[in-house]
Amino acid sequence: MDIALSLMTLTIAALVLGAIALWRRGGNRKQAGLMLALAAVLIVNVAIWTLPNSEGESLVRAADTQKAPE
Repeated sequence: MDIALSLMTLTIAALVLGAIALWRRGGNRKQAGLMLALAAVLIVNVAIWTLPNSEGESLVRAADTQKAPE
């Protein structure tokens, strides 16, 4: 799970930097906006998985501690 969260974080950075570069070049502004919207969705997804709930447990740690059914 840590690899997936790391890849999502790197993707967020790439999307934001790409959208800024596209916006500054005067390229397709609609595509730049969509890239920022996707980055926002990924930010919320990472936050859901990593922020702790009221009991102090995050979803990523709960997923790491559970065993797969045999």
